[in-house]
Amino acid sequence: MTQMMAPWLRVLFTVLDILLVAVIIYEVLAIIRGTRAAPMLAGLAAVAVAFYLARIGELVTLNWLVSHLLPYMVFALIVVFQAEIRHMLSDVGRRVSFLRGSTVEGDSYDDIVLAANLFSQHQTGALMVIEREIGLRTYIESGVAMDARLSYDLLATIFRPSAPLHDGAVIIQKDRLAAAACFLPLSMNPVLSTQMGTRHRAGIGITEETDAIAVIVSEESGAISMAVGGKIERDLTAEQLREALSNELQRYMAPVAMPTVVVQNDESDAAMESPLRASAPIGAEGESDSELERPL
Repeated sequence: MTQMMAPWLRVLFTVLDILLVAVIIYEVLAIIRGTRAAPMLAGLAAVAVAFYLARIGELVTLNWLVSHLLPYMVFALIVVFQAEIRHMLSDVGRRVSFLRGSTVEGDSYDDIVLAANLFSQHQTGALMVIEREIGLRTYIESGVAMDARLSYDLLATIFRPSAPLHDGAVIIQKDRLAAAACFLPLSMNPVLSTQMGTRHRAGIGITEETDAIAVIVSEESGAISMAVGGKIERDLTAEQLREALSNELQRYMAPVAMPTVVVQNDESDAAMESPLRASAPIGAEGESDSELERPL
């Protein structure tokens, strides 16, 4: 009986071996598709074919060169494809973590949606990065440490054009704003549109290096964009941004009423007011006590 099962076991393990190799090749090709590694991999395949033909043709000098350089090519490939390898390993780790259960169920990012909507209405440039499984400590240390609770008011204050920390990105860890005015790596992807400025390239660049989510608001047009995995979705509405964040964070985000833009009088303060605060009390003469409100 054991001798009859042995051939079937060998066939089963052979099929399993082929399937695992096919899955690995597919995942690698899916990861590098649309990135700068794709043409590099094609060039590497062409070189490998040329070396194989040289081996068949018994080109002694070329075969000697390949045999001596081949051990070092492995390290060269690791250096060249380090970003793609890191992204692949982080993707595998994120899937394993997702099987254990999501860690962001109790986190609320409604303030990000509200702030993005405000910045879009006032055409205020902003870059907000949400940390996930891969830590962003290196980029946090490049900015100004905050370690404050995430809130709409804090985001609106930081990205005011007159604020000293409005340049750069804010990094968000769960429900905490870790740092502001952070420097991020710029994407070197040549496929990106030339219309994208430094803010958008930085948002895409951090998502190429890590599994973070970047929310970008254009200063020129007020358009809202979201970058994930080196790809960017542009011209999103506040509701579309909420839905996209919900899908990426694998949880439900309840809709929140968007604030309406109020046209202020010529003598009113031009500061942006929070839609989360109650309106100022009305005095006996019908004038609002706006001086009692805390400016952002």
